[in-house]
Amino acid sequence: MSLWTSLEPASATVDPGGSTTVRLRLRNTGDVVDEYRFEAVGSLAPWTVVEPQSLRLYPGTTGSVELTFAPPRTPDATAGPNPYAVRITPTEHPEATTVPEGNLTITPFTEVRAELVPTTVKGRFRGRPKLAVDNVGNTKVTASVSGSDNGDQLSYDIRPSNVQIEPGRAAFVETTVKPRQIIWFGSAEQRPYTLAVQRSGVTPLEVEGTYVQRGFLPRWLAVCLSVSVALAITCLMLWIGYKPQVRSAATEQLQEAGVSNLPPLPAPTTGAPKAPSADIQAPPAAAGTEQPGGAEAGAPAGDGGGAGAGAGGGGSEKQETEAQERTAATVVRQLAAKDPSGRHICYRVFTAGEGWSDVACDGETAGTEGGGSPITAVNTASAGTKGTSSGAYIPDPASAEGEGQFRDPWQNVTDGVDAYAGSTEEDAPPLMGFAVSVDGGGGNICQSSYVHNDTWTSLACDKPGDVLDFTYVGTHDNTLWIEAVRLTA
Repeated sequence: MSLWTSLEPASATVDPGGSTTVRLRLRNTGDVVDEYRFEAVGSLAPWTVVEPQSLRLYPGTTGSVELTFAPPRTPDATAGPNPYAVRITPTEHPEATTVPEGNLTITPFTEVRAELVPTTVKGRFRGRPKLAVDNVGNTKVTASVSGSDNGDQLSYDIRPSNVQIEPGRAAFVETTVKPRQIIWFGSAEQRPYTLAVQRSGVTPLEVEGTYVQRGFLPRWLAVCLSVSVALAITCLMLWIGYKPQVRSAATEQLQEAGVSNLPPLPAPTTGAPKAPSADIQAPPAAAGTEQPGGAEAGAPAGDGGGAGAGAGGGGSEKQETEAQERTAATVVRQLAAKDPSGRHICYRVFTAGEGWSDVACDGETAGTEGGGSPITAVNTASAGTKGTSSGAYIPDPASAEGEGQFRDPWQNVTDGVDAYAGSTEEDAPPLMGFAVSVDGGGGNICQSSYVHNDTWTSLACDKPGDVLDFTYVGTHDNTLWIEAVRLTA
């Protein structure tokens, strides 16, 4: 048995979603009547129809069947040349099967879809939506992604900004949306934005989303701060109006010597951070001042009066002074004694594993920049500012936006009194930063901080005259902390 076959044409082209037809001719070159069955084989078989499916031929006669190819408009219809074949099986001689082969070229097409997940994100400092880009064409796609909004209110960090996607595949683009201005107080604001998927020579595919920017501090906290400040001012005015006017000769002599009449240092409390003790030098008394026991301050140490003072109450006073720790308040009071009309702020920091630093004042550096160890507590005190307020900002592991929190209440103190923010406990969380403000006195407070693995932040100041205003020292990122600070009043 013998059979002659021919494909007309041997190579054909078809568009996805369309169809094309190829004719298969065959001749029975044998000497017996035979019936032939046809079956499409290969990767194109699901999209191939053979009509008729069988053909009966007499010896020496010729017949034909039609092969119709209809690939779908999907990524499965791979662009480019695709071989195909038809199996011809004779009924009388099934062992003499013939398989003629041809080639079908499928033309390429591109189709891209994009979806933003979620379409609405919320946050105080950033939002992190994801953009899913699907290639539903049959050829590889290269595209770039960019963001925009009306008024240029947002900035965009897109990773990766360029993608290559195989047919039938999807690429996920991580996007970080950040507001250019922070809302400190007030209700949330909606900021629409657009992410554009751009391909060469094609109109960009735009996907719209919304970033809901929340206020830095909630309304209830602003109300609490307002009420707290109002109560503090009321108590201060009542204390000033009703405090007893007590004067003594010793007080007058100290004022003549130039010592500032700041409030006394408060006794250490159970919850306040502690510092190593240091000698505190008391300001010298004026010449000729009468000492207990009848001696004068200017008398030599060998005089009877001086000996009497040392043997009496003077010795215990010296021991009590040496036992007093050297805090920010002790140093700022000494500055106030030398400069009663000036404005000063002193501070020190507690570094994990190192303890309290030396007290720094008026723009000096407290802490170790680049040391790697986090600050966990800050001690501040001021003079000539009518007091200071502060509060610690620590990490919040439960934050979906990667931000910290003001967990402990703020501390408000008067001039010459220590204010503490944070904790000195062994497992205390690192300070991402702290808020600090002064209550007046004709100026404001300015600050700069060294952030871990970064550098010194730019100088920032609060706004004098606003009772709710403060300046924030540090970072808002949950993974970072401060290592050193500088303050000026």
